Amino acid sequence: MKPRAEVGVFGGSGFYRLFGSAEEVAVRSKYGAPSAKVAISTMKGRSVAFIPRHGVHHEFPPHRVPYRANVGAFKQLGVTRVVAPTAVGSLKAEIRPGDLVLCDQFVNFTSGRAGTFYDGPDTTHVGMAEPYCPEMRRVAARAARKLGLRFHEKGTVVVVEGPRFSTKAESRFFSRQGWDVINMTQYPEAVLAREMELCYLNISLATDYDAGLEGDPKAKPVSHEEVVRVFNENMEGLRRLIGEIAEKVPEERGCDCGSALRHARLSA
Repeated sequence: MKPRAEVGVFGGSGFYRLFGSAEEVAVRSKYGAPSAKVAISTMKGRSVAFIPRHGVHHEFPPHRVPYRANVGAFKQLGVTRVVAPTAVGSLKAEIRPGDLVLCDQFVNFTSGRAGTFYDGPDTTHVGMAEPYCPEMRRVAARAARKLGLRFHEKGTVVVVEGPRFSTKAESRFFSRQGWDVINMTQYPEAVLAREMELCYLNISLATDYDAGLEGDPKAKPVSHEEVVRVFNENMEGLRRLIGEIAEKVPEERGCDCGSALRHARLSA
């Protein structure tokens, strides 16, 4: 019998290990191997699977992450809920480095990525009006409040191709659209999770001010070194938050994520 887990966690930049010790499981599908072996252990009485989306040595840049293999691995192991921490750049002064954002929307500016499990013959149009699980966002907000973490209950993340960072002109454009944070991995990961009928929660950790803030010379442009430094500084709080979410998420789902494909397929 294959090992199974209830909750899956994708680790972002600087987040390559979740457990002190864990069983490592090799999972493979027609989409290939995931970014790393899946580590499975227990948090707060719940079975949790962990994959560092960039690999254990950060060998997969954002446009080369095997997203379909990663999401498919969680599905094979029985995961129904996914927690996806990501490092993001802030596009607003009020979202400071170290803040968490429980995103409720994304805007995709990537290109050329394999963004679906369904290439035919059954055409599948999965609904993405609300891309992040509302039930998990509520659980996460209560948990963050309990732990005294600085967080924002909603926000829009704009997803860029990478691996380069934004120019100042691009960053100004994104900010003037009213978007909140910027990242390179939320697409297609969130969409693929929906296609597998998994609940998906993004926890964005602001590590920088992207290309800086207009009028604020102290808000320096992002560097990879700074991203990892700020992520590491906030790692303990993030781990505690993931543990609280794993413990408090209801056993029975009270959202529509598990029926995402019910009316999504068109057949001739």
